[in-house]
Amino acid sequence: MEITNAQRAEVLIHALPNIQRYANKIIVVKYGGNAMINEELKKAVMRDIVLLSLIGIKVVLIHGGGPEISDMLKRVGKESVFVDGLRVTDKETAEIVQMVLSGKINKGLVNLLDSIGGKAIGLCGADGGMIKARPLNEKLGYVGEITKVDSQPVVDLLEKGYIPVISTVGCDDEGNIYNINADTAAARIAGDLKAQCLISMTDICGILRDKNDPSSLISKMNVSDAPQLVKEGVISDGMIPKIECCIEAIRRGVHKVFVLDGRVPHSILIEILTDEGIGTMIV
Repeated sequence: MEITNAQRAEVLIHALPNIQRYANKIIVVKYGGNAMINEELKKAVMRDIVLLSLIGIKVVLIHGGGPEISDMLKRVGKESVFVDGLRVTDKETAEIVQMVLSGKINKGLVNLLDSIGGKAIGLCGADGGMIKARPLNEKLGYVGEITKVDSQPVVDLLEKGYIPVISTVGCDDEGNIYNINADTAAARIAGDLKAQCLISMTDICGILRDKNDPSSLISKMNVSDAPQLVKEGVISDGMIPKIECCIEAIRRGVHKVFVLDGRVPHSILIEILTDEGIGTMIV
């Protein structure tokens, strides 16, 4: 369908109040899942982030990379072992996690953002001691529990007009490297930044009352609704820790959290720049 110039202008005018609402504010995007694996979706997400940055919104991109870590471990002949959904991480696996997350994936995203007109700089949680961690559980090895976040390096980059791209690797005072859950890290960093919002990109269209019925989307929920929704089984399995991280972000001062379907092209723009929104907003 051809869009006329008048229609393009109309779209921009409709977006203006939302642009004004978020201008100079910080939004944190937790990026993972299919949106990260599919090259076309990845480009669409990066374009959205560059556009938001160019209209004066301070975007922080935090990414995981579970499938790529598993792939690299398989290549070097190491089996991926999971306990309660978390990857058992010995010293060698921690080095591979750092190599894949902070090297291949992080620099790939920075390069992609730069190639489409953004100004991005890659960081990992160990840079400047940004994410301090300790072992979460002895049987998991170097899987980290966050003890402290110092987001000053992120603030410095935002003030200079850069898009910080953060891989979720932490460290301790002895120099050990820890694999950190990306949802947990995004919640803590967004809280420390007192971000206007945190966008959690997932492989579902938000929180559904009936997981088989997309029309049963809960478009807005309060933090206090969560226990009942868990009890009813509406929030279950892998969604429970994700929602716990969303709630943690709000408790730490983030104004609102959006759970979005990363498989929908431009889902970030639809959520931020229109009044309809397409995911679940948690307040």
